Amino acid sequence: MNFDKNILALSGGVGGAKLALGLSKLLAPEQLTIICNTGDDFDHYGLRICPDLDTVMYTLGGRNDQQQGWGLAQESWRVMEALATLGGETWFRLGDLDIATHLQRGALLRNGLSLSAATQQLCEKYGVTHRVLPMSDDTIATIVITEHGELSFQHYFVREQCKPAVRGFYFRGIESAQPQREFFTQINSADLDAVIICPSNPFVSIDPILQLAGVRTALRDSVAPVIAVSPIVGGAAIKGPAAKMLRELNLPTSAAAVANHYRDILDGFVLDSVDAEQADALAELGIAVHVTDTVMRSLDDRVRLADEVLQFSASLAEEK
Repeated sequence: MNFDKNILALSGGVGGAKLALGLSKLLAPEQLTIICNTGDDFDHYGLRICPDLDTVMYTLGGRNDQQQGWGLAQESWRVMEALATLGGETWFRLGDLDIATHLQRGALLRNGLSLSAATQQLCEKYGVTHRVLPMSDDTIATIVITEHGELSFQHYFVREQCKPAVRGFYFRGIESAQPQREFFTQINSADLDAVIICPSNPFVSIDPILQLAGVRTALRDSVAPVIAVSPIVGGAAIKGPAAKMLRELNLPTSAAAVANHYRDILDGFVLDSVDAEQADALAELGIAVHVTDTVMRSLDDRVRLADEVLQFSASLAEEK
């Protein structure tokens, strides 16, 4: 498929990176921009860790560990092993190769570069030609409100392994943060073909992006169709705690619940074939539906789904 304009993808980590890779195989570098959640970012041992940005960067650069979906392939863990012998904190495992990324990012940031500029330099070194941008150059931290109190996202997700029941979320710093400049320009551009919300967690991967000043309104008013790919298949999340969060927030653990969460900005929703019976309910909400196999086990799956999403978005653009 040939596009004359631009595609904007909103992504979290592993699930989003899979679709982003598929899109990158079909679109030229100047036609695709991937906006990554940075609410998961945090400082650890003096290093600035950007999990979603790095997962997308490693994936598009062909350097990711494909078995676990995050981190670098052929990783080693000698630093973590040494830390353990010293009684250090090892709950957040940083591979030896991965640490180099964080060291270099920290050096670039200390030299006055923005997170966007630092990410661009790192992407170039990893051979990533498509634009990968943080949602904001300002610092934002996802806070999970649990039955045991508030936890920063990585403490909830990694240290506590998502065990505490969730009661809600908020994003520290979101009130004063600004969307990344190129991101916001593209949302408001007449040259935008589509906005694709990747199959990422709606609460902790996509909501931080949507809650940035002016973003949700811009998406609602966009001339381009906004399409989301469901991260829930057959009542379960392909990866991560999205289904558990839905259940603990007293919401249905269904793809339709995710579509309803995005309802005010959505033109289309991509539903897995096992959930086809939910299509009529979504159509009644005024959301166009495309039903297909959304589980991406292989590169071919990623490219096929990306192609179907682009075809779907093109059909909606003609109607909008």
